[in-house]
Amino acid sequence: MTVNFFMTTSCTSCRRAKIWLENHQVEFKERNIYADPLDKEEIKALLRLCENGTEDLISTRCHIFKDFKNKINRMSLSKVIDLLVTHPELLKQPILVDDKRIEIGFHDDEIRTFLPKEVRRMQLERMLNQA
Repeated sequence: MTVNFFMTTSCTSCRRAKIWLENHQVEFKERNIYADPLDKEEIKALLRLCENGTEDLISTRCHIFKDFKNKINRMSLSKVIDLLVTHPELLKQPILVDDKRIEIGFHDDEIRTFLPKEVRRMQLERMLNQA
């Protein structure tokens, strides 16, 4: 299964995630969200996989977040999605997603969910044998 890897070239976590994916031979399709922004349907698809809705996707550390901070809470979901389409810099990065899972940001332990099940099982067995 191919992982969709939404990223930007200036993001350190994105570069780390890409190296991890390559080192673990995970098949992925890379997309720079500044050069090729997500559309409404793609953002809706991401939101369906998020546990905490827009909170999971919106970066509060983004330089333009302060411009929208007080407005976002009063916006309809449709307007927030429009905002994310117009301002992809508001999206947390990287975003890794397949048909069942989403990982936002780079977390070495959590990104392992994109490894094939048999690889994860072998790694677990190896760790248990070493313990």
